[in-house]
Amino acid sequence: MLAHRLETAERIAREAGALALDYFNRRDALVIEQKRHVTDLVSEADRNVETLIREALSRAFPEDAQLGEEHGLSEGTSGFTWVIDPIDGTAPYLNGLPGWCVSIGGLDAEGPALGVIVAPVLGEVFVAARGLGARMNGAPMRVAQGDLRSGLLGVGANDRVASDRVGQMLADLMNAGSSWTRYGSGALMLAWVAAGRLVGYAEPRMSAWDCMAAYAMILEAGGRVLPFPTGSAFTQPHPVMGAGPATFDELSGLCAFGTSGDW
Repeated sequence: MLAHRLETAERIAREAGALALDYFNRRDALVIEQKRHVTDLVSEADRNVETLIREALSRAFPEDAQLGEEHGLSEGTSGFTWVIDPIDGTAPYLNGLPGWCVSIGGLDAEGPALGVIVAPVLGEVFVAARGLGARMNGAPMRVAQGDLRSGLLGVGANDRVASDRVGQMLADLMNAGSSWTRYGSGALMLAWVAAGRLVGYAEPRMSAWDCMAAYAMILEAGGRVLPFPTGSAFTQPHPVMGAGPATFDELSGLCAFGTSGDW
């Protein structure tokens, strides 16, 4: 059943990526709105791409639940939940940068079950499902085997966390010898952890639709992730972390997402 869901999700994500790319190439004409603040934006592209995904998934799997960034939660009866980010990296998207993607994840009673991430400008498609492997453009993915200092670390942050606390986290990472980077899309950077391009990724507050697809990839590629809460807390943002096995514990200790009341 997961294989069928993955095949269907990949087809839909590719269609959604093509639509998002068409809007991207005509982005000067997009209708853009502000959400929580002036840097938190949404466009008609985000909403229409998510509508395409949701309608296609509903036709294929009408009993499944869906949670999307733009259209919220729709309940299901199958025990399987699709988690959708139509365009992760809206700011890069609207400014003509390549660091954005379409992300479709799937969650069941055991946790992250599958994920598809399509980065149209970069020409990359990441897919994974529990027990079925993780691939980028058809090639197997494995997480990096080195420690925190052996490569680049991805980081993310937003206005849900105090700026001085984010600054302290970055200082702690640098003092530990880490070189960090931020690319604009947390979902894409997490996929790069699965692909071994980044040794890990950490963000103090992230939504399920940003991370669930890539969480499935990291786990299937041999990495570890910080569990995301389920139940009623699932729709709220929480700390997110993914890394290779040689990096995860040290990164977890430095960020202290699970223990620090400051977050």
